[in-house]
Amino acid sequence: MDTAVELREITIGGMTFRCRVAGPEGGEPIVLLHGFPETSHMWVRLMADLAARGYRCLAPDQRGYSPGARPEGVDAYRTELLAADVIALADACSFGRFHLVAHDWGAGVGWRAVMLYPGRIASWSALSIPHPASYNRAYRDDPDQQQRSQYITFFQAPGVAEEAFAASDWALLKGVWSASDSEEVQEYVSVFTQPDALTAALNWYRAAFGGGEGIAGAGEKVATPTLTIWGNQDTAVGRATTLTAGEHITGYYRFVELDAGHWLVQEAYDRVRDEVFGHIRRFPAVD
Repeated sequence: MDTAVELREITIGGMTFRCRVAGPEGGEPIVLLHGFPETSHMWVRLMADLAARGYRCLAPDQRGYSPGARPEGVDAYRTELLAADVIALADACSFGRFHLVAHDWGAGVGWRAVMLYPGRIASWSALSIPHPASYNRAYRDDPDQQQRSQYITFFQAPGVAEEAFAASDWALLKGVWSASDSEEVQEYVSVFTQPDALTAALNWYRAAFGGGEGIAGAGEKVATPTLTIWGNQDTAVGRATTLTAGEHITGYYRFVELDAGHWLVQEAYDRVRDEVFGHIRRFPAVD
C-alpha cells in the first residue's frame, strides 16, 4: 500500500490551503490539525502509519499558516471560523463522518468543531489540550496555570511578540522547536518567515483570549467519543486544566497521562500512535 505523504492545495471559500494527504482514496477518513507554532508537517510520520492501515488522511496548514489562506485582522481567526474550515476541507475531500486528531491550538479548534458539528465527527483525539471549559477554570482560578499562561498575555500586544520571535534570526522560535528534527524546523521556519504569517498565527490567541476569561466559546458539553492525551511535564498546560475535563464530556472519555512534555508527537510518538489507533478503531467512521 502506498503510504507516501503528498502535498496538495485545496481551495474553499476563496482561500487556498496547503495540505498533506496520505492513504487510499475511499479509506476511512481522518483529519489532523496542527497547533502553534507548527504546521501539518508535525503529522507526517503518523499519517504514513495511518495510511499503512488503510486510512485516508488530510492534514491542512490551517488558516494563517497557508499563504493562500491568510486573511487580515484578528476577527478572521475566531475559533468558530477555524472549525468551519475543518468541515469545508472535509467536504472538499468528500469526507462524510471522519475522525479528528489534533494538537495544541489545533485541539482548541477541534474542541470547537465537535461542539458545533458533532454529527460529522466519529471520534475525537485531543493532544495536550483538555476540554476548554476545564482549561478556562484553571486559567481563571489556579495560580500555577496563571503562571504558565503568562505568555498568552505577552502574545496579545500587536507587534511586540512578532518582534521578539523574529529577533536574532528567529532564535526564540527555533528554541521552541527543540523537540523537532532539523527537517521539521526548516519546514516551520519556511512558513513563519513569510510576510504576515506570524501575526496570523498569533491572531488565534488574540481572537480567542481577547476577553481575558480564557478560551472563547468553551462552555458546551461534548458527546463525541473523546481521547485526551496530556504530558505531565507540559510547561504551558498544567495538571489543573485536566481535573474537571470529564465533567464536560457526556460520551465515551479516555484520559491518558504521559511522562512527557508539550510536544507529544515528537517526545512520545509510539504511545501517541498506539492510543490514537486504538481510539479510532473503537469508533469507526461509518456513514
